[in-house]
Amino acid sequence: MPTAVIAGGSVAGLASALALSGIGYRVLVLERAPEPPPWSPADATSRWKRPTVPQGLQSHTLTSLGVRVLRERAPQVLAGAEAAGAPVLDLTRALPAEATGSAREPGDGELVALGCRRSSLEMLLHRTVRDLAGVTVRHDTTVAGLALDTVHHRRVQAVVTGTGERIDADIVVDATGRRALSRRWLRDAGVPLAADRTSPSGLAGHTRFYRLKTGALPGPLNRGHGVGDVFGHYAGVLHPADDGTFSIALGCLPGDRALRGLRTRSGFTAAARATPGLAPWLEDGVSSPLSPVRVISSPPNTLWGAAGPQQCPVPGLFQVGDAACITNPLFGRGISLALDHAFRLADLLAEQPAIDIAQRRAVARMTHELFLPWYEQSAGSDRLRIARWRAAVEGTPAPAGPVPHGELPTTEEIVTAARSDGTVWRGLMRMLMTLSTPAELFGDDKFLARVRQAAPAGPAPSPPLSRDALVRRVTAAEGTRA
Repeated sequence: MPTAVIAGGSVAGLASALALSGIGYRVLVLERAPEPPPWSPADATSRWKRPTVPQGLQSHTLTSLGVRVLRERAPQVLAGAEAAGAPVLDLTRALPAEATGSAREPGDGELVALGCRRSSLEMLLHRTVRDLAGVTVRHDTTVAGLALDTVHHRRVQAVVTGTGERIDADIVVDATGRRALSRRWLRDAGVPLAADRTSPSGLAGHTRFYRLKTGALPGPLNRGHGVGDVFGHYAGVLHPADDGTFSIALGCLPGDRALRGLRTRSGFTAAARATPGLAPWLEDGVSSPLSPVRVISSPPNTLWGAAGPQQCPVPGLFQVGDAACITNPLFGRGISLALDHAFRLADLLAEQPAIDIAQRRAVARMTHELFLPWYEQSAGSDRLRIARWRAAVEGTPAPAGPVPHGELPTTEEIVTAARSDGTVWRGLMRMLMTLSTPAELFGDDKFLARVRQAAPAGPAPSPPLSRDALVRRVTAAEGTRA
């Protein structure tokens, strides 16, 4: 039985353990954080302290891709989430009733999202993996380096822990997230690193969690899995979650001093109530806050060269999730892509079990093909959004949206057409929910024709406050109790 050592016991590492154990690997997960306490998933968010995973306290959602992976590959995890009160949200409820093709169609069953806090999902994954035969999860342990067989093309032989312990392994999986520690391990072993691709995300996120006091949702979910939008000068989105909770996330440019009041409870509340669609959720008697406002700066979009086909191959070393690619969390794809990546890795290793250069190159190609479309989409969208937000901050004209390839429509044109054409709406939603790549969307001639031929859309959604009005409201609320 081959042995896998996984560095990192968060979502990507736990999913990799689940996937690899399913193809006959004996798995050891090494996690630097202490073992989670025996609390329920509902208690995990408020009581499970995760300094090693600061993003775990931010707003999350699981896109349609992630739900599909759980349904097909880890149904026990999905069932556990639903038992913990995580709703599986039917996204087609947000399809405009006046749009053509609004009746139920084959394939609509895939258009769902899971409303679940990250800590709750991670707790369920941890318990599932911990109970698997052949899987061991060791906490308070770090991986400091690799031992390579220099005779056989630098193939992985073992990992070396932070205490100097050597642990033999047939394969090593880097699931260390945004730190992507395998880059350091390779550099220390004398293996040259391929160049990374990076692009700024330009986002400071502010999240607060709430609990509903009633069973019914206070208002419609205009995004299917949430309420709100990415507007011309800030973002404000609400996501229902497990156990009768929801989160509100507000985003602005890093260093935007005029909106520094978003860090305060009163300033955050003022901005949230001013965001279209969110106010009904914050009425007295409807919900109560569960957390303070938590702030985080998003790392740049990064496609790590060490995980791709340009890297000098080291047989037996693989990167998963954020250790392979980071995209702006504003799009909510990270966890879903990590789940999909983990099981794709296991499938490929089952098809090509020989641990050699050919296997490593095949994994690198698969990884590149999976993440490149989402890196490019995120980087391109972020560049335009940053320019627009900066223009709003500086009071200069906003840039026009780019046209991807000659006569192709802009994203704004697709969004407008989706309000009157159900086929366009479905295509757009499949891309937003990570089921179809941007290339697949823009490469569909029938889809593009429908965008161009779409009837005039109904009334546009309610606009947000202007930049100046939002700043005044947040500033006026600073220092008041909320």
